[in-house]
Amino acid sequence: MTFNEISFRIRYSETDQMGVVYHGNYAQFFEMGRVEWLRQLGTSYKEMEEDGVMLPVIHLDIDFKKPAKYDDLITVRTTLKNTPSVRIEFDFVIRNEKEELLVTGNTVLVFMDMKKNRPIKCPENLLTKIEALAQD
Repeated sequence: MTFNEISFRIRYSETDQMGVVYHGNYAQFFEMGRVEWLRQLGTSYKEMEEDGVMLPVIHLDIDFKKPAKYDDLITVRTTLKNTPSVRIEFDFVIRNEKEELLVTGNTVLVFMDMKKNRPIKCPENLLTKIEALAQD
């Protein structure tokens, strides 16, 4: 379906003493990819929250292939896996500037009504934007 790519350089603070990216940082890299994916649609987490919708992560899967290291330029490719309903699912591929596969991953998030703290269907305006982007 739809995808987005972001690239950035690994900072020293994201690595351990061996200069390798700390494994917990990949969840943040996935979040950065999702945030930019939403921006590509013309919306944001902030706008969704202002509309009373939040998106907590309910599943996170990471498969490490090769380590990312300090000062590597990495690219996070975020792909919407299918049309969202109550859940929205993304696949991730992270590569370095040599195009080496470093990490693959997946996250599942659920649309939640912030006031009722209950799951809800994907907002209609977001579905419309996804469908428009998929047709481009």
